[in-house]
Amino acid sequence: MTTKQAMLRDLGSRDTAFIDTVKKIRSKLLDVAGVPAQVFTSVPVQGSGTYAVEAVFHTALPTTGKALLLVNGAYGKRMKKICELAGLAHQTEIFSENMKVAPSAVEEILQNDPSFTLVAVVHCETSSGIINPVSEIGCIVKNHIPDASYFVDAMSSFGAIPLDLQASKVDYLVSSANKCLEGVPGFSFVIARLDHLLQCKGNSTSLSLDLYDQYDNLEKTHQFRFTPPTHSMLAFQQALLELEQEGGVLERGKRYQKNCQIIREGMKKFGFREFLDSSHKGYIITSFCFPKDPKFVFEEFYHRLNEKGLVIYPGKVLDSDCFRIGNIGHLFPDDMTHLLQCIKEVCQEMEMSFPINN
Repeated sequence: MTTKQAMLRDLGSRDTAFIDTVKKIRSKLLDVAGVPAQVFTSVPVQGSGTYAVEAVFHTALPTTGKALLLVNGAYGKRMKKICELAGLAHQTEIFSENMKVAPSAVEEILQNDPSFTLVAVVHCETSSGIINPVSEIGCIVKNHIPDASYFVDAMSSFGAIPLDLQASKVDYLVSSANKCLEGVPGFSFVIARLDHLLQCKGNSTSLSLDLYDQYDNLEKTHQFRFTPPTHSMLAFQQALLELEQEGGVLERGKRYQKNCQIIREGMKKFGFREFLDSSHKGYIITSFCFPKDPKFVFEEFYHRLNEKGLVIYPGKVLDSDCFRIGNIGHLFPDDMTHLLQCIKEVCQEMEMSFPINN
């Protein structure tokens, strides 16, 4: 509620108070990332997380370069589409949607072809809930192609799943305001290693997605090049304060882990089966397979929950019929217990066998 209240203040984009807000946010993001300002910078970008992902490709991948895309879900496939539409050279390595990206496979690829100038992977692939081993992959990348850029899409993990960017050899990390940092939609951001970003002047063929130009203008004027999302950034400043009050990334992660544990244990008692096996320890979102009960119709299940004020996600997995339950945001164990009670009520209203027979 306090993040929404922060948006009730109107500031102009050139207002000194808003300029100070931008400076504070950029600095605080580096603190959350655990990286020094001498080595990294943060670059906010208007738009959803995909805008920042696309900005990294446009900026960090010159037209003479080539990307290796490590894909095991919908958001990795989105990277592939970005490169295709931008005409950027790339190779896509596809992994199963219920398996982590295999570091051994990455190493074999790079041993056979060290010509890649950028390697990209999603940290938490929220189409399934998988957490990819980005630290191990980063070390392999830098061992075989030390001059290449290593790009991690941490959209739904940054702020809750600890990641040592320097030890993991990350050069670019992308996230957005409205995921684990619990702001509101409106902008995304890139945590970029300075020595890599400073080599990217002139790479981008897009004006609005030029990260180098955005960074350069922010450094010189502390202002966005184009109209910034003022209200979203005011809300985000408050959200960052609340993250600090909660105890930072580790404590927020503990709350999400507790939320996830309640959901998984409750759904298991109800008879629902998870899409991923027990070797996966992610705690951002969980995919559940559709019950075999002929009376289960996902659209009806979804709408009945929606009428009770609850929203779940349709599945994004291609090889299995699933739905997803996320447990991040300003949500607490009592909210998870309430959701489970409503799921039980909906199953009974739909006259499904209960517990579910899978």
